Formats: sequence, C-alpha cells, structure tokens
Amino acid sequence: MATGRRRPSGYVRWSLWVLLIALVASLLVTLVWLAGRYEASQVQTKLERDTADALGDIRGALTRNVQSLQALQAGQPSPAVWSARASQLLHEHREWIRLEWRDSALGTVAFMETPYRSPPFARLGRANAHADVALACANGRRVSGPAYSSSYFLPQLDGLGLEVMELCLPQVSAGQLTGYVVATYSLSEILAGLVGPQLMRSQEVSFTEADGTRLALHGTARRGNRVFSSQQLLDLPGNTMVLRMDSWRGAPDLFPNVLTALVTAMSIALVSVLVLLGKDTRRRLRAEQDLADALAFRKAMEDSLVTGLRARDLEGRITYVNPAFCAMVGFSPDELLGHTTLAPYWPPELADEYQKRQEVRLSGHNAPPREGFESVFMRKDGSRFPVLIIEAPLINHYGVQTGWMSAFLDLSEQRRVEELSRASQERLQATARLATVGEMASLLSHELNQPLAAISSYATGSINLLQPQAGAPAAALALPDIEVAMRRIAEQAERAGKVIKSVHDFVRRRDKEREPVTPQELLDAIMPLVSLQARKLGVRVETRLKSGLPAVLCDRTMVEQVLLNLARNAMQAMDQVQVRDPSLVIEVKRAVPVGEATPGKAWLEFSVADVGPGIPPEIQRQLFTPFFTTKAEGMGLGLSMCRTVVEQHGGFLGFEANRPQGTIFMFTLPVDPHNNDSP
Repeated sequence: MATGRRRPSGYVRWSLWVLLIALVASLLVTLVWLAGRYEASQVQTKLERDTADALGDIRGALTRNVQSLQALQAGQPSPAVWSARASQLLHEHREWIRLEWRDSALGTVAFMETPYRSPPFARLGRANAHADVALACANGRRVSGPAYSSSYFLPQLDGLGLEVMELCLPQVSAGQLTGYVVATYSLSEILAGLVGPQLMRSQEVSFTEADGTRLALHGTARRGNRVFSSQQLLDLPGNTMVLRMDSWRGAPDLFPNVLTALVTAMSIALVSVLVLLGKDTRRRLRAEQDLADALAFRKAMEDSLVTGLRARDLEGRITYVNPAFCAMVGFSPDELLGHTTLAPYWPPELADEYQKRQEVRLSGHNAPPREGFESVFMRKDGSRFPVLIIEAPLINHYGVQTGWMSAFLDLSEQRRVEELSRASQERLQATARLATVGEMASLLSHELNQPLAAISSYATGSINLLQPQAGAPAAALALPDIEVAMRRIAEQAERAGKVIKSVHDFVRRRDKEREPVTPQELLDAIMPLVSLQARKLGVRVETRLKSGLPAVLCDRTMVEQVLLNLARNAMQAMDQVQVRDPSLVIEVKRAVPVGEATPGKAWLEFSVADVGPGIPPEIQRQLFTPFFTTKAEGMGLGLSMCRTVVEQHGGFLGFEANRPQGTIFMFTLPVDPHNNDSP
C-alpha cells in the first residue's frame, strides 16, 4: 500500500523533471539557433556593406571616366592628337575596349581600340551596334549630358564573347552640338578594375538584369554550405543594372557560444520555470488585447478604403467583401457571400464568358496579369460600369494558397475624364486646322485669279470669233481657233477646281484609325497646298524620296497636317528675311537600318529643310511650348500639335541646324509591320 501511495508522488516528480529537462533542452537549442542566426546576420550585414562600397566605387569611377572623356576633347584637337590622347586613356583604363570621336551626324571621325585584347568588333563589325550608339546619343542630346545604352552581347573571334554597353557624351560648343565621344565599356572589366580588390577576396561580384539574368561575373569565392547574397541597383542615365555580390560561408563557429549558453541556461532555468508561469498569463492577456486592437484597426482600415476588395476560396465561393465593393455594385454582403457561380453583379450577356474565365483562374493554369485587366460589372439597378481588376493568390501564414484576393477600381470617372480630354484635343486640332485654312484663303484668291482671268480672256475671244465679220461669209469663221480657245477654257477651269478640291479634302478628311500609307501618297496629298504658297513666295520646292521605301502605319490626315505645317513654317521663315534664293527640301529615308536582329522596329524619317535664318537659342527652349509664337498673327499651336501627333505614333520630332544656313525639322514614323521589307 505504501508503495502504491508513493507511485503517484514519484510519477509527478518524474514528470516535473522531464518537463524541466525538456525546458532546459529547448532553451539550449534556442540559444544555439539564435547564436547561429546572429552570426549569419553579421555575415549578411558585412556583405551588404561591401556591396554598397563596391557600388560607390563603380559610380565614382564612372564619374571620373566622364571627366576624362570631357578632357579628351579639350582644345579642339586634330584626329591625330585625339588618337594619341585616346591611346593613353585606353592604357590607363582596362574597362574601355574602344573610344570613338563622332561628328554631329554620328559619323566616325577617329577611333582607338584597347591594347589589352584583340579588336573586339572584328567579328560582327561596328555597324551592328549602331542602333545602341544612336539611342544612347539621342538620350545624351536630350539630357545634355552623358547617357548609357542597354548592355548587349558582343561575340569574339575566339568563340567567347563580351557583355558591353555604350557611353555617349555629347560635345557642345557655343550652344551648338559639335559631335560625340563614344566609349564602349566591358562589364566584366568594370567589375575587375573598378571594384576594390579587397572586396573580392572572398566574394563573387556580378552584374545582372532585373529578372536575375547574369550579364558579367568576376571573382572566385570560397565554397561553403551556405550562400549569402546582396544586391544593389546601379541606375545610370539610359540603363539600369543590378550589382550582385555572393559570399559562401561554412557553418558558423558556435562552440564558444554553446558553452556560454549552457552555463547561462543552467543558472536561470530553475528560476525561469516559476517566473514564466506567472508571466505567461499576463502575456496571454496582453496578446489577446493586442489581437483585438489589431483586428479593430484592420476593420477600420478596410472600411475606409475606396478600393473594392473581394476574397474567394479555392472553389470560387466569395468569403469576404469590403464596404467599398458593396457600394460599388449595390449589393449587401449577405447577397454576395457564399456565391460560387453567376455572381449577381455579372451582366447576363457576359455571364458565360465570365464563368469560363473563373474556371480557368481557379484551375491555376492561367495566372492573372500583375497589371490587372479590365472588365464590366452590373450594379443592382442594372446599370453597367467598367472596372479594373487586380487579382493575386491568397497565401496564408504557412505559405499555402487558400484562395484568391481581388481589388477593384471603378473606371467610370476615369473614362469620363478621358473622353473630355479626347474631345478637348480634337477641338484643339480642329482649331489649328481651321487657322491653317484661314491663312491659305489669301493664297486661294491669288492662285484662282490666274485661271479665272484666262477663262475670261478665252471666252471673250471665242465670242469675237463667233461673230461674222462684215462682208465675210459664215463659212469663213475660224473654227480651229475656237476649238483651241474652248480647250484652254476647260483646262483652266479644271486647274481652278483642283486648287479648291485640295483645300476641301484637307479640311474635310479625318480618318479615325491608323492605316498603312506610302510616303509618296503623303507627299502627293500635301504638294498642291505647298505649291500654292511656294509659287506666291517664289520658293523652289524639291522632294527626295528613295525608291522601295515601305508604308508607314499612321493617322494619315494628322501626319499630312504635320508635314504641311512644317513646310509652311519653313517658307514663311525664309520670306520674313527675304532669302535671295529660297529653297525647300522634303526628304524621306530610313531612320534605322533594318536587319534580322531587330524585326518589327523599323522607322522612316521625314525631314523638311530650309535655308532661312535659323532658330535663335532663346527661342529653341520654348519652340514646342503651346501658345508660344513669334508670328504677329500666329496662335502658337502648330509645332506643339505636331509634336503631340508624332509622339502619339511613338516617334520623335526634333530639329537641327542646316549647314551652312537654315534649319532642318525631322520626325520619325513606324513602318507598317506587314510591309517591312529591307532594301
């Protein structure tokens, strides 16, 4: 019996010792784990600091390199002097594999290649990278400073290759663009030469793209069983890359930490058992209060949102809607929760389509786009409205997907604003077109006087020929002369009709959609109107159109108006200063060479060149500002409208000096992808 009575007491003591041992063991394991985490965090912090230092070294070196390139052009050197300076710089900077001096038209004046490797462009030639150089120089000219191109792979004769990028530095003298200095960087040499060597003794440093694609790599790390990585963004004008640094470490040295943890844990374990029990109750009460506060805050935040929120489980049942979504569709939460198919806010005519889309989404075979997609919902009163839906998987704290979370934005107000903006833009364009027609009214009166006067003269002569002369028989009438006179009357009447029809077509025609149009058709459409003003002002007009140019995809009427505005501005500029031999050249050519490497990216360049006085620097800064004009009766809408039209087509409108005198306005239009034949 005594043994029976002692068994419960011993069992309790054994249980308490088991609990105590388990507590001590758990404390030790926790301390070991925390020590490992602390050491790992120290390694990661050091790696982050090293990456930031490496990024600072690269940025500082690139800035100093720009200063060296600026000094390269000091004193307007000759090509021989420039080449000597470039050779010296290439000996000092291994990251450069080629330096070029180009003129304002991107023509090569002089170049020098690195002495540390075979000619890098020997396999594909320099022309293959012309598009990257042209884009970098265009960005540099726009920002008036250095600009970088995107990196690209350059194959080498040895079967390997380099990842390179272009730096273009515009050279400006007295406010005029005189040329460019183009430097070709090797990304691997940037890592090897511009990053401090002490940072790469135990790290591997590389350049990657935003999606993780590795572009260049340098350094060899000591391999271990754990990888630490750090990334920093290298944001350059015109190009953005990610600098990544990896470090491999073995298992952290925890032996000293474990001994310390053992001594400390054994000392406080017994006291902690009693203290933790009392604290646990108070902690639980605080946790419950904090949880209630967090839930109340989240509820208040969700109720104050103007964005509609909806949650669905993996079977498509609606499990949550916020007040904003209920107000958007006009249904209460009770009417929405639990619905699986045929949601009440789906328009009946689109229900089948929405049902199929939901089945595809729930199957997991088609992930929703990150930028969202547009749809149409129906309010409870039956009215339809557009919405933007942004949907993402709903992941719980275990990392398991439990459904789908959707955010909804009502686009009704945005559509109304867009419609008002479109109507305002059309009214502005119509105003500019009517102003153009008004200015041409005087040209019409001048041009029509000549054919009408000729018609009157021929008609009077015909009447005189029809009247019999005194004493002459009726058969003696000059019938051939009358026939000639009547033919001339018909020709002059047709000429007057063509003049009026040209202006009529320009005012009335307004195509709503873009269509493929050949450059010749665009020039033929505006030449009658250009010729009217050219004959009045005594301007010689010349068109240069290479054969075999493809059609461009554009809004025909608006592009014709751009060409007409640029031609009229050029002729008026020459008339204001009374140019002795005024001439106007309208030219169409390819803007970028088209090859198999860049399919679907061909452009045509339209240019209008005059021999006028040019554009002063103080006017150049405001040239495309709406309502800015130098004409006494101008509205200041022409060039602003032209730039808007060209940019809506994805092109670029700019200007440059016409040597030796005048100005050239040029703009680009995309080639029709279905008619993009290389010459």
